[in-house]
Amino acid sequence: MAVFEYKALDLDSSLLGGTITADTPRQARDQLRDRGLTVTEIREAVRGPGSGFWERRRGRAAQGDVAAFIRELATLLGAGIPLLNAIETLTKQRRGRMKTVVQQLADQVAAGTSLAEAMSRQGNYFDELCVSIVRVGESTGSLDVALKRLAVFKEKARRLRSRVITALMYPGVVCVIGVAVAIFLMTFVVPNLLGTLTLAGKKLPAITQAVKAASDFLIHWWWLLLILVGAAVAGVKMALRKEQARVALDRLVLRIPVLGDLVRKENTSRLAVVLAALLRSGLQFVEAVQITRRTLKNRVFGRALEDYETAVAAGRDVAGPLEAGGVFAPLVIQMLAVGQHSGQLEEMLEQLAETYDQEVDVATQRLTAVLEPLLIVILALLVGSIAFAIILPIMEASNVL
Repeated sequence: MAVFEYKALDLDSSLLGGTITADTPRQARDQLRDRGLTVTEIREAVRGPGSGFWERRRGRAAQGDVAAFIRELATLLGAGIPLLNAIETLTKQRRGRMKTVVQQLADQVAAGTSLAEAMSRQGNYFDELCVSIVRVGESTGSLDVALKRLAVFKEKARRLRSRVITALMYPGVVCVIGVAVAIFLMTFVVPNLLGTLTLAGKKLPAITQAVKAASDFLIHWWWLLLILVGAAVAGVKMALRKEQARVALDRLVLRIPVLGDLVRKENTSRLAVVLAALLRSGLQFVEAVQITRRTLKNRVFGRALEDYETAVAAGRDVAGPLEAGGVFAPLVIQMLAVGQHSGQLEEMLEQLAETYDQEVDVATQRLTAVLEPLLIVILALLVGSIAFAIILPIMEASNVL
């Protein structure tokens, strides 16, 4: 189906605009006429170059709006409002790109498409987890319940992400400001202050010579530095396209003190929340584990979860494969094993999610507590070294030393 932009008049002769999905412009006009609209203009929406990248960025940025939409849709369905009417009602409350996304959902549902299928066509906004839970809810006739569970997960995942970003914001700001100050000193202060001493033929101390050489390189060869940095970034991206390189990097991250602990607990929490939500929605275990594995950011965890899936499918004890992965804590292994044997895996996963939700908070605070003084010390040494290199020859020239 294509997406068409239209302008039309309603029964009150008010000018409306929006988008609609259809196979042909004629079909789009027919759909609009069925709504009681008089079409004045219709044309196929044209995507500009690079729109895919920006659309993915907008989709990630709109996850808060997506969670709110899912929550509100579940509320309307729970009140007995038909699906199409509920989506059209929520369309009126949206603005910007999200309004277009919800309108497209309404258009496709009105054309006979299932909500899960309509969401899958908006993959930048509704991920595989959304589509799977909604599909199960539609097939079991409990879409409102499935959407409520999905909304709870989305909100919890968003809160977790927000806490981590907030905790790392201060160290990030300190780092950016420190680097900016160092560049300013190297490109403006150092050349001006040391220029006179150099012209006078004064012999500069070793540390001053090193700082001046770095300053000269930064001033005259900054373009080469940018090229080297760009080439390094491109090389890393190309290397990370290979699965083995990504796994090696993820394993290395897990071994970094403090940071590795945070990544381990964040992935464990996400695993427990996603898998519990999928199993509660009625998804088959194998499919639920496969979807959960694809939502995990760390590939080492994904491989460990794949071994767990294989062990369960073969009827073997799951403790061995989980321990062999080397990523799960003994508490996690024990709770997954007990839950699998007792048939209460969903309850165990929910308890595990609550436990590790608190653990992520503690790990985030610990990482912040380590990063803040470490960055301050590093930046103080950097800026202090530059200042000392500038002051030392001036003091020598004044016969202070």
